[in-house]
Amino acid sequence: MIKVSVMYPNSSDATFDIDYYCNTHLPLVGGLLGDALKSGAVDYGLGGAGPGEAAPFVAMGHMTFDSVQAFQGAFGPNAEAIMADLPNFTNTQPVIQVSEIKV
Repeated sequence: MIKVSVMYPNSSDATFDIDYYCNTHLPLVGGLLGDALKSGAVDYGLGGAGPGEAAPFVAMGHMTFDSVQAFQGAFGPNAEAIMADLPNFTNTQPVIQVSEIKV
């Protein structure tokens, strides 16, 4: 099982519409990725490790797939449509990490 994390870096000028992300973008992504997408979760940054420290990421989306091939097969043909929706909820450029789930 793998996890794909889409992390949206925080900055003093970062904007992020969490309601749009959860209620519009995620259903769009889920519909495009279909059965290849096994589960998903969203984290909304509240702070960093120290008191008063800003969160390094304003938000993170996590998706699980059976394999890297399953992710690539579902995401590749839909990448343009998914990425075209980003300006509707953020002015940041996401960082994507693919990880193997160990525990």
